[in-house]
Amino acid sequence: MEIIITAVGPDHKGLADPIVHHVTEIGANISEIQMFDHREEAIFAMMLRMDWDIQSNDEAIEKLRGVMTQIAANKELSIRVWSPDERADKPNIAICVTHRLETPLAILHAIKSGELNANPAVMIGNRDTCKEIAVQNNINWHNIGDENGTADDEKMVELFDQYKVDYVALARYMRVLPAESCWKYAGGRIINLHHGLLPSFPGLKPYHDAYSVNMLTFGCTCHFIIPELDAGNQIINQSTFSVLPGTPLKKIIRIGQADNEPKCLVEGLRRVVNREVKLHFHRVVAT
Repeated sequence: MEIIITAVGPDHKGLADPIVHHVTEIGANISEIQMFDHREEAIFAMMLRMDWDIQSNDEAIEKLRGVMTQIAANKELSIRVWSPDERADKPNIAICVTHRLETPLAILHAIKSGELNANPAVMIGNRDTCKEIAVQNNINWHNIGDENGTADDEKMVELFDQYKVDYVALARYMRVLPAESCWKYAGGRIINLHHGLLPSFPGLKPYHDAYSVNMLTFGCTCHFIIPELDAGNQIINQSTFSVLPGTPLKKIIRIGQADNEPKCLVEGLRRVVNREVKLHFHRVVAT
């Protein structure tokens, strides 16, 4: 059984030791471990991936969570224990949105059609634009944004925990997640749709950037999130379309948003949910 443990908290000595000691004590094999020391922010973050030679055993996992809860209290850490095997048949997905309707609608359609085998546990937005989609599909909706759309990142993580979210789909969620949130759900659990081809066109206006250099092929990228914005080595899926010379930028953007982006995100999510790919040491590998 594969299990991921994440730990985030104020930086001081001896934080990783009790976690690693317990994992090795129960006979698990550590297949990946990453630790991050953000000295300027005095934040410690750790992600540990382990292989435990047990069958899917709820009691064993809950016992492990209990031990980690004690370590978290002793070390002032925020610790999470997660296994993709717990809800392998139908993992819980959080759909995070801002304004675009096409991408969340495409995810929900793929779930209903059976293309995407997942449960839409919650929809979260920093604006209310997509609220009606959640209401019409009987999905719990939460707006974590203020009047300016500034998101409450701590509330977002609390909702992930509350709804036992396995994977987070940033379906054109136009806010940058802070590093602390990324570490808490590290290990290939946060999937983003970037509306440009990475690594060539990162940033906020990739359509405009590609158009400005006379590109005739445009596209988008579905990738795992790590703290470095649109880093480019975590690509799950890319989708492109070509246009004739002289095609107006507005038409290009309309094609991308209405058709190309939704299909790219759905296929990327399908690969992750079906466990065809995973993130290992910040790179996508086939499983």
